[in-house]
Amino acid sequence: MQSVPTDQRLQETPMIRHFAPALTALALLSAGPAAAQSGLDFSQMSAAEREAFRAEVRAYLLENPQVIFEAARVYEEQQAQAQAENDNTLVKVNADAIFDDGRSWVGGNPDGDVTVVEFMDYRCGYCRKAFEEVKELIESDGNIRFIVKEFPILGPDSVASSRFAIATRQVAGQDAYEQVHDALMSFKGTPDKVSLGRLGSSLGLDPEPILAAMDGEAVNEELNANHALAQRLQINGTPTFVMGEQMVRGYVPLAGMRQIVEEERTE
Repeated sequence: MQSVPTDQRLQETPMIRHFAPALTALALLSAGPAAAQSGLDFSQMSAAEREAFRAEVRAYLLENPQVIFEAARVYEEQQAQAQAENDNTLVKVNADAIFDDGRSWVGGNPDGDVTVVEFMDYRCGYCRKAFEEVKELIESDGNIRFIVKEFPILGPDSVASSRFAIATRQVAGQDAYEQVHDALMSFKGTPDKVSLGRLGSSLGLDPEPILAAMDGEAVNEELNANHALAQRLQINGTPTFVMGEQMVRGYVPLAGMRQIVEEERTE
């Protein structure tokens, strides 16, 4: 394979183009205090002056390539901090809908000192991966209030599964919902009304009134409310957690979830 010269790689790397303004300023500062304080107006430079300055920047980056990665690290840290601050604001503004909507299933310790909310989809591989770890977190801690937000976004099978789960809670109650929720997290078949009815029967439930309620207005209202809330929170993937005042986007291993819960307790 033909090697690419270092300077050409620098010119062609998208990250370099992304950080070009910051790196240009860094290169200017590297020229010393006089250059940094000179108040150069690039729009007033001649073509030759701009070309000379670009050459200086290029030479500096070739001699000090580590600044690229330093700039990238700082930029990512700043972006993460800005995202976290924005998420915290979104959680505070929408706290009632997140933590006390009067509809969503509430498990764990209803009087727990930290509330964990999960936006989930039964057909989501990462939701299934997180399922046992979330359960372990709730059971081993003993002081977490846990709320499930049905948020089906992966197609008709996701919607059918959530409709059945919500209808189960509305028709048969909270305990029945928990049974169905847990079963659907490992369900491998197609969630049509025949298979869902069998699933309900296997759990000792009467499936007929649940199936009849699946397409009802009450189920529609809950799904619409959850999707509207997710839109306000800028959630577009599952799983997404709200742990206390923190929003956590994506799968987090058990140890990470425990750490976040402890952070919330100490704040």
